Amino acid sequence: MDLFHEDHPAWLAQVQEDIIDPDQPIIDPHHHLWPDMMGDIYNVDELAVDTGAGHNVVGTMFMECGTCYREDGPEHEKSLGETEYVLAQAARIRELNLGAPILGMVGHIDLRESATLDESLDKHIHLAGDFFKGIRHAGASAPVDDAESMLIPGPAPADLYRLPEFQAGVRRLGERGLSYDTWQYHFQLPDYIALAKACPDTTMILDHFSTPLGVGSFEGKHDEIFAAWKNHMRELSECENVSLKLGGLAMPDNGFGWHLDERPPNSNELLEAHGRWYRHALECFGADRCMFESNFPVDRLSLSYTVYYNAMKKLSAGFSAAEKHALFAGTAHRVYRLAD
Repeated sequence: MDLFHEDHPAWLAQVQEDIIDPDQPIIDPHHHLWPDMMGDIYNVDELAVDTGAGHNVVGTMFMECGTCYREDGPEHEKSLGETEYVLAQAARIRELNLGAPILGMVGHIDLRESATLDESLDKHIHLAGDFFKGIRHAGASAPVDDAESMLIPGPAPADLYRLPEFQAGVRRLGERGLSYDTWQYHFQLPDYIALAKACPDTTMILDHFSTPLGVGSFEGKHDEIFAAWKNHMRELSECENVSLKLGGLAMPDNGFGWHLDERPPNSNELLEAHGRWYRHALECFGADRCMFESNFPVDRLSLSYTVYYNAMKKLSAGFSAAEKHALFAGTAHRVYRLAD
């Protein structure tokens, strides 16, 4: 699959928009860093170009993505390499004044491994201190027949959320004052709802709208998926320990196909295609439990940082100042316990 146009920055630059409400403070609660992202590079230099493109990004949160793991040592310690890497990148931003600082990170450990869970958490926290905010052990489990159609087929076992040892691991995060992030697919929402009910004292964050798929056997079925998804999301909203990240719908696996087009979408086109998912999530959860996320550089395959945040500002144009503050920065600040 050709993921990048020959000159990807030039492809993105075909769509230029004036920055809407340039003073609105933004904490981007979900981005990755990769020395090598499927043949491309997205490190703090590239991140600085995006966060410095005109929107008032005052800070970001790094989300685990399996990068720079240690090659040697016990299996349960290999993800410490990612924490070491992110700390070094965050320090580089500060030292070189590259722009929006990384305010915290979410790392990874296997929450099923009860024998080493606390030891692993202790080692990440020893390295990063309060910079380390939580764990993402993703539940995304790709259907076998669809995996070849997907860019990032989730490798989790289909019954992950139902495993008693996994639920115990999620509860342990709450006991230790840490949050739990995940990404998954739309059809996994019933299992996630059961997990949220089983772990009511753990702060849980669901990424990417639960990733409604649009490739493989799900191609052309967005209307059908939306009809079931909206009911599940309303049920999920009754779990007060769950917050949402609103973004990540421009990944190739969502099936909108923009990464293959001659030009990327503008903010109006983005809202036309995605608006109903955002509006329903906000109706169910409210601004105080939602946060806008870039999911860069994965969504960068399809659109620019400027276009994404312009679309979010258009979406929220009729909201109160307090609601806008929550969506763009306040919810992320509270949920991830970020320092003032």
